[in-house]
Amino acid sequence: METRVAVMSIIVENTDAVEPINTLLHEHGAYIIGRMGIPYRERGISIISIALDAPDNTISALAGKIGNLGGVSVKTAYSSVKGAPHG
Repeated sequence: METRVAVMSIIVENTDAVEPINTLLHEHGAYIIGRMGIPYRERGISIISIALDAPDNTISALAGKIGNLGGVSVKTAYSSVKGAPHG
């Protein structure tokens, strides 16, 4: 299965969305290379960055599900690196 390396950036303005986001990320844990979460308390938001190595359709589906949550913005940057993951 061909995969692609990507970075997904998520801005969470609605704290009620945190649990559904974590559930979705857990379900896709096999594709996650790394994750960084930053609570920005002064602004009342959270910033999450996810590095992925997954099939294009999996990355798109995950971004779509997260982006459909209220009070959440998501953008994905794709690398040109494709192939089977090492491991």
